[in-house]
Amino acid sequence: MNSVSRTAEQYDRRRSQIEQYFDRTAVQAWARLTSDAPVSGVRATVRAGRESMRRQIVSWLGTEDAARATAPESRLAGTHLLDAGCGTGMLSIDAARLGAKVAAVDLSATLVSLAAERLPEDIPADAIRFSSGDMLDPDLGEFDYLVTMDALIHYSPLMAVQALAGCAPRVRRSMIFTFAPANPLLMTMFALGRLFPRGDRSPAIWPVSLATLTRLIGLEPALRGWRIGRTGRVTRGFYISQALELVRVPEAPAGASSAKREAV
Repeated sequence: MNSVSRTAEQYDRRRSQIEQYFDRTAVQAWARLTSDAPVSGVRATVRAGRESMRRQIVSWLGTEDAARATAPESRLAGTHLLDAGCGTGMLSIDAARLGAKVAAVDLSATLVSLAAERLPEDIPADAIRFSSGDMLDPDLGEFDYLVTMDALIHYSPLMAVQALAGCAPRVRRSMIFTFAPANPLLMTMFALGRLFPRGDRSPAIWPVSLATLTRLIGLEPALRGWRIGRTGRVTRGFYISQALELVRVPEAPAGASSAKREAV
């Protein structure tokens, strides 16, 4: 078995574990966390952190280059977005309110059903298409944007990068994902987290440094047409996460290289 096949097998096995966790063990906890119901102190910091991260990611959408930075609040009108690991659909709703057509997918069919039930009345019925499944499924279609918030953190860095590479051919503008930044504070938080009841623990994640992640992205052939854009970290108590943007590099017009050589 070669390394690619082995990584794919590991991804499938890990995906099954995560699906079981979010579709069975943690459904009630996540339904409560993503509502306005009172939660424990630990979960309150996670809720606040996720809210800040979601706002940061949404603020980047449609502003991946300077020309679009001053676009109005309908800046996503006419675009298509894949919200991978949508959970209860909060980011999908934000994107739909900016005009995007959203495909919201999650491994947990239970969370997807809850997201559909919670859809606000001001969101058009055709603005968000909810489904349960894998972000790598080509039947989901093609998109201008891919967002996956706090989903790939449950996979090894190599598996996460290869998942992005698998989606890249179907994304036209940018991909934004989050990772758990490896640093002493985060490792201390992990150690303290083990002291809390199991219901307050997050599923296992893989911390990774930005330098390591950048190196893995640079080594992935399917991501050679992409450049690293913005990055931003959110720290709120027991929530520590960092977003990273990958922007597709526009292809040079045919004959541009030869014209440049002739000019020289």
